[in-house]
Amino acid sequence: MTNEPRINDRIRAREVRLIGADGSQLGIKSLPEALSLARELELDLVEVADKAIPPVVRIMDFGKYKYEASQRVKESRKHQASNALKEMKYRPKIGKADFDTKTRLVEKFLGEGHKVKVTIMFRGREVYHPELGRRILDNVAEAVGHVGRVEVASKLDGRNMTMVLTPDRKAQAAHTAQRRKADVSDGAGPSGDPSVSSASGDGTESSGAGPSGATTSGVTTSGTAGVRPGPAPRPQADRPSPNGGDRAPESAPAS
Repeated sequence: MTNEPRINDRIRAREVRLIGADGSQLGIKSLPEALSLARELELDLVEVADKAIPPVVRIMDFGKYKYEASQRVKESRKHQASNALKEMKYRPKIGKADFDTKTRLVEKFLGEGHKVKVTIMFRGREVYHPELGRRILDNVAEAVGHVGRVEVASKLDGRNMTMVLTPDRKAQAAHTAQRRKADVSDGAGPSGDPSVSSASGDGTESSGAGPSGATTSGVTTSGTAGVRPGPAPRPQADRPSPNGGDRAPESAPAS
């Protein structure tokens, strides 16, 4: 059995109330006359209200009508899926590592547009200490405050305590803007740092105070900054002459 309306020759009524392609009311027409008008426009005659007396039909492009109807159904399903309710369960004595892992998932769900039901499960005599569950719920709400907000406050339901969080678009936008601003400030470079000395294009450093407080200035070249000078070369000892005597000093060139 199909839910599609009857069209053209499948319409069974002898008389119909006709609606034009532009939405105008054309009054009651016989079925052959209505079909003739639809075919002149190269369109279909579609029965839109079969329970009415006489049935209401409309001149339209049935293929386009079916496509638009399927798109509406698809969008509706997509909207329902995006608003699905997720659930995350905690224990009153949960460890820090497990708490962080579960809370990151809650943050992920909220960022994707889902509502999240946070449940604290009590066992045994833990139910007599609801303040432990409320403390965990408060910590979760605080940790994900940049992506969501509390829609249904914490309440005790039997041995469980629940809270519902919903995405907060304004908080998400503010958090994103703050992160972008922080990234820009981190990439601005050391130009605003007064502790970094600036060097001119010729390799000359700006003068500054030395370790002892005295003002010094110096010239540094790339690759040699901070290198201590080596010891002075030793004078070359006089070597003996080939004839065994002392080496005679070199005579000055004649003028």
